[in-house]
Amino acid sequence: MTLTYGLITGILFGFLLQKARVLRYDKQLGALRLIDMTILKFMLSAIVVGMVGIQFFHDLGMITKLDIKTTQVGANVLGGLIFGIGWALLGYCPGTQAGALGEGRWDAIWGICGSLLGGAAYAEAYPFMKKTVLTWGDFGKITLPQVLNLNPWLVIPVFAVGVLLLFRWFEQKQL
Repeated sequence: MTLTYGLITGILFGFLLQKARVLRYDKQLGALRLIDMTILKFMLSAIVVGMVGIQFFHDLGMITKLDIKTTQVGANVLGGLIFGIGWALLGYCPGTQAGALGEGRWDAIWGICGSLLGGAAYAEAYPFMKKTVLTWGDFGKITLPQVLNLNPWLVIPVFAVGVLLLFRWFEQKQL
């Protein structure tokens, strides 16, 4: 059943990516040039909905364990640089390249091949990275509510309001 939920949410996510037009090359390029915030608005909307949904279902007991990943500054910086370079070179991020392929854009295959190759390279480099990059700035499994020592339901609305204010600013600047 879990795989079925994954398939359904994946199809829904792909549909929403397509409807939001974030699969379009001009939107990707606009995001990279910081002149079109459509993709950022889409991602921040998904984050807010995810925050509310996950916390709500966790409080109801429907999610029994939150699998929080460790915060590792070195890994985030290096991964972010690699991600950004790949996005800039291809014009798609991993999610949008799959959606673009679904729309029939064959150039996305290069990104998918690059993702697979990058995953294989990471698997080979992991033993070395485990001793180096993955230890730089390792803060363990932390969340913002834990750092602030606050109930998540106090942090979520503040974050959501901040996102809405950012959206308003984007609209005023016609981004």
